[in-house]
Amino acid sequence: MLDIVLFQPEIAPNAGNAVRLCANIGARLHLVRPLGFALTDKKLARAGMDYREFADVTVHDDWAACRTALAGQRLFAVTTRASLRYDQAAYAAGDAFVFGPETAGLPVEVLAEFADDRRIRLPMATASRSLNLSNAIAVVAFEAWRQLGFPGGR
Repeated sequence: MLDIVLFQPEIAPNAGNAVRLCANIGARLHLVRPLGFALTDKKLARAGMDYREFADVTVHDDWAACRTALAGQRLFAVTTRASLRYDQAAYAAGDAFVFGPETAGLPVEVLAEFADDRRIRLPMATASRSLNLSNAIAVVAFEAWRQLGFPGGR
């Protein structure tokens, strides 16, 4: 199983898309407060559709609580400030992928907790600033799931 961590997500539809993705690949989703939306937000429900009941979602009060919950697991920071491409890392069951808020990415102090070989990036055209968060989650999650042989998939 994989874990997807959204550190202080700001946009409800992105989190809803992550709920749906996690339900479909058997990953656990972690949301780290503060959230930029209420968990009852209609946009969150619409994007996640009826997958919430099939998704394993945990809300953590802060980054320290999330780190404690994931103790013993390998964590990868997904950031534009990395030299290692997401497809060059070898993933294992139990790995967790940490994504920052949509408008700023992971804060420097959080990113500092990750060694260079635990920071991954998605390549983009040179004129681009960033990808949509839910798209980035899908790219990384499917690569990790592919490397594991798509367990539980059909």
